[in-house]
Amino acid sequence: MSSASSTYGEIRHDWSRRQVLDLFALPFNDLLFTAQMVHRQHFDANRVQVSTLCSIKTGACPEDCTYCPQSARYDTGLEREKLMKVEKVLEEARAAKASGATRFCMGAAWRSPKNKDMPYVTQMVQEVKALGMETCMTLGMLSDEQAKGLADAGLDYYNHNLDTSPEYYGDIITTRTYEDRLNTLANVRAAGMKVCAGGIIGLGEEEKDRAGLLMQLANLSEHPESVPINMLVKVAGTPLENNKDLDPFEFIRCIAVARIMMPKSHVRLSAGRESMNDEMQSLAFLAGANSIFYGEKLLTTGNPEANEDMQLFKRLGIKPEEYQQYEDESAVEAELQAKISEQESDPFFYDAAKA
Repeated sequence: MSSASSTYGEIRHDWSRRQVLDLFALPFNDLLFTAQMVHRQHFDANRVQVSTLCSIKTGACPEDCTYCPQSARYDTGLEREKLMKVEKVLEEARAAKASGATRFCMGAAWRSPKNKDMPYVTQMVQEVKALGMETCMTLGMLSDEQAKGLADAGLDYYNHNLDTSPEYYGDIITTRTYEDRLNTLANVRAAGMKVCAGGIIGLGEEEKDRAGLLMQLANLSEHPESVPINMLVKVAGTPLENNKDLDPFEFIRCIAVARIMMPKSHVRLSAGRESMNDEMQSLAFLAGANSIFYGEKLLTTGNPEANEDMQLFKRLGIKPEEYQQYEDESAVEAELQAKISEQESDPFFYDAAKA
């Protein structure tokens, strides 16, 4: 590995495309070893954050995202549903908590929420928070006023993916611009919420586009706290239904590079897990993935059933990450220092920053 490896694990916002491509070009074993070293600097390597995703409004989206079965432009056989009632959302959240999820994510197939919808979604946030769960929403583009309303309701995370590189984006979506997506992320951050932003691998993009996506995310003024890396789920009726299957090793490379570039972010193994065998998922965890969506569905596409995930966790010695609420920053600092001390005593811990 290059001498640059001594800086891996540092928080940076100045990645060049060449530097990112150099990471992708590392021998596979070297890349995973580096990613695992970085991962252990900032996280317990045997803890994975568990989220459940609930579709609170399904289908009839006016956007033309070529991968999405919820677009009104494609005939995918998806049944359209109106905005879910608050009590029904709470039933789903209670079930998710009972099955082990610590974060409840709510997604609506909108270009952006209408102002008349905001009282309902903010009530959902408040009620789910009252259950003792972290909250996340994905509702499309947000104005600064809408972002502030969600933050005032107590929303922890807002998800808005960039999907791919700026250069390839126009081949996938034409109904909103890349700048629109960046503006929503800026509104979310300005409102004081945590950012959940990632992309999709397997859209027909090239390696340079994967590098471009991760460079965009890592060069934001603050790294997203959560970075979902999705593998395309090919849905009949969408323009990408016949895309070539993605080489699993290319997907794992993307997880590892994301971990190295955004050391303190949770990297989420997201859509596409239903088609991944246990060995591929295990490699993803080794590469630095430490968050999953848990349950039978991700909005409208399949996902491994919850009990299968727990069986895999048991075989790997992985435990779900606990959700902890702190009253002040000193408690956060004390918890982090305790984790660092534990890791430094781990015989497998290697501090790349001191190499």
